[in-house]
Amino acid sequence: MKLELNVRVTPEIASNPDHLLQFVSKQNKIPKQDIKHIECTSRSIDARQKHVVYQLRLDVYINEEFIPFQYSIPDFQNVKLEEPILIIGAGPAGLFAALRALELGKKPIILERGKNVKDRVSDLRGINVHHIVNEDSNYCFGEGGAGTYSDGKLYTRSKKRGNIRKVLEYLVSFGATKQILVDAHPHIGTNKLPKIIQSIRECILSAGGEIHFHTRVTDLIMNGNSITGVKSADGHKWMANKVIIATGHSGREIFQLLHEKGIEIHTKPLAIGVRVEHPQSLIDSIQYHCQTKNPLLPASEYSLVKQINGRGVYSFCMCPGGVIAPCATKPGEVVTNGWSSAERSRPTANSGIVVELRLDDFKSFESFGVFSALQYQSSIEQKAFLINGGTQKAPAQRMVDFTKNIVSTDLPKTSYTPGLVSVSLSEVLPPLIVDALQKGFKEFDSSMKGYFTNEAILHAPETRTSSPIQIPRNPETLEHITTHGLYPCGEGAGYAGGIVSAAIDGMKCAEAALTGQFTK
Repeated sequence: MKLELNVRVTPEIASNPDHLLQFVSKQNKIPKQDIKHIECTSRSIDARQKHVVYQLRLDVYINEEFIPFQYSIPDFQNVKLEEPILIIGAGPAGLFAALRALELGKKPIILERGKNVKDRVSDLRGINVHHIVNEDSNYCFGEGGAGTYSDGKLYTRSKKRGNIRKVLEYLVSFGATKQILVDAHPHIGTNKLPKIIQSIRECILSAGGEIHFHTRVTDLIMNGNSITGVKSADGHKWMANKVIIATGHSGREIFQLLHEKGIEIHTKPLAIGVRVEHPQSLIDSIQYHCQTKNPLLPASEYSLVKQINGRGVYSFCMCPGGVIAPCATKPGEVVTNGWSSAERSRPTANSGIVVELRLDDFKSFESFGVFSALQYQSSIEQKAFLINGGTQKAPAQRMVDFTKNIVSTDLPKTSYTPGLVSVSLSEVLPPLIVDALQKGFKEFDSSMKGYFTNEAILHAPETRTSSPIQIPRNPETLEHITTHGLYPCGEGAGYAGGIVSAAIDGMKCAEAALTGQFTK
């Protein structure tokens, strides 16, 4: 028989199978020899009290053998000669759209402006070490999109969660650890994601799909109000009557192209702020109520949100044991973001702390029309570039100094490789963002005593939290509201926020495009 249990145990018990067996046996009065296997199906940490515990959901097999499910790469039928669907962008949305197309027996053709995961590495070194930005290959553009060189977070706050389990199981099939099926806040890590992305690519190609790197889409081929194909920068034409746009939140050239072709797009609010770095040991001591973290516990996370001046100020993409990275997508701008390896073992913790913006906040850029939010975003990135002397150094300030409008006289070396320049961040960020952040940091200390400290270094700016444009689509068909055959998808179109939600949206869009319906 199988007994399902919910238990709360110490880290020592949770991390040791023998101790867990003894605990289950004693608590439930089951002879140890009768317990053939204990499978943990859900795991989370409860650190609300002084003593931190794991909350586990267990399947206990009593006098019954456990047969583990084997996840393997799907064996799709060959679609080389089948109906094609064009997918612009090889991020999570694009790749999972391609996988869904294969499931439906159709041929995905992915056009990606950047390079494959292996070849992207030299360009990441270029921006980190030499301050050189490759517009087509960087932290945002290339195989796997922005998610490839990120923390690899696999949880979503979206209320319309979709088939999260299917996304996670696919990732396990392509090489992720089965632990992502168990953890409440699963992640893969930037050191593990590239091999998984490569495995997905190889699967798509082996089934007859196509992936074309170094292929920037520069024009849309139209027949009236229907799309029939696209043209790339080298003049090549790619024909199909179904096109998924999955270019990510930084696909500014695609937004401009849609506008030039008369295809309706809308301004979308976003959130902007800074990326904050603390010593990980400090965050651990606050979250785990201790001087020194139990080595059996992972690097601790945090999630903060306050209402300041009637708008949200909150943490975004928190990376425990992580690194802050330069994420500009063209020369002349500075953008920060963060990532962690699978082990989350770095000595620093970082998170975006951002301020909710509204359409009214972009009035000073209203002459740019639908691109007012994009220009607002871009102007901050350009100021950051100019104020540091035209490099990828990040304008920075200690947290308490920032709230007191004091330029920090000294800055420690942080995880941000290009380096820092000490400035008043009020010279980079608009006044409403500065004011909200200054008040927000003080308020955060009421939730996390010790968070508000000059040990914390603010790196500016954190601007690419989401797309500044929404590409409208029919909620029943997922097709663009006026352009037939065009399917706006994922983060760049305004319908996702992270790896999992983007992957789900990619599958939905492919299904809608190829069958006329989709699983909600």
